[in-house]
Amino acid sequence: MDASDIALLDTGPVVASDALTDLIGWTLKPQGLCKDDECVLVPDRSVVETDDGVDLRGIAALLDRPVAVDDATGLVAIGTSRGPRRDAQQNQQAPDFRLPDLDGTWHALSDHRSKKKLLVAFSSW
Repeated sequence: MDASDIALLDTGPVVASDALTDLIGWTLKPQGLCKDDECVLVPDRSVVETDDGVDLRGIAALLDRPVAVDDATGLVAIGTSRGPRRDAQQNQQAPDFRLPDLDGTWHALSDHRSKKKLLVAFSSW
């Protein structure tokens, strides 16, 4: 997974149409939602377009990506596509991801594929 696979935005769920490309790399065009040579059909534009702009929740649904929205802070998190995650679950192989260690050095799971590792995840809440 690289940075283009996920998005963490503090813009709120509705953004200006012309800002969409800069925020998530996809552009809403007459032929659909497009990124490079790939386009996704938008059968009902009212799902993604509002009077105020483009709704990121509708965009995430079209791209088959999970989305979490905190309306109080305007924080929007768009995850990676569900398809590769489903495939990884069926193959019993964790999808690749990158996280920083306590010193800020980034590590990818794929860097350790041939080694046994214990991943500990916790939260203070």
